[in-house]
Parts: sequence; structure tokens; C-alpha cells
Amino acid sequence: MKDNKYYLMSQMKSVGMAYICWFILGCHYAYLGKWGWQILYWITLGGFGIWAFFDLFLIPAKVNNHNRVISQRIEELDK
Repeated sequence: MKDNKYYLMSQMKSVGMAYICWFILGCHYAYLGKWGWQILYWITLGGFGIWAFFDLFLIPAKVNNHNRVISQRIEELDK
């Protein structure tokens, strides 16, 4: 199932939704499927605010990296 092109396309994430997750619950890592980082983020309270501040600017790059990996897998399926 995970090699299905349409399934992979449904796993693409948006920057806007990641910011909403960051703002409401600080759950942007969970949104991207990185539960280990998410639990660490919550335990340290967003790195005592420092990590949370940097993530404010790094969220677009994190989402783009997530989507790039999925795009590469889709391209491999199309070959």
C-alpha cells in the first residue's frame, strides 16, 4: 500500500497546516510523522522556547523536505 502513487500523494503536507499545528499544540513534528522529535519537543517545552522560536522560521524547509522525499518516491514509481 505504501508504494501506491495515490497513497503517497495523500501524504504530502502543507506549510499552512504545519504552522497551524505549531501554533495550537506545538504538534508540527507529529503532523510530519516525526513522533520521536515531537515527544522530545513536548518534554523540553519546545527546547525551553528556543527550539520553538527557530522552528517558526524552519517549518517551510521541514515541510519541503518531507514533500521532496515523497515526490522522489512517486517519481521512482513512475519509471
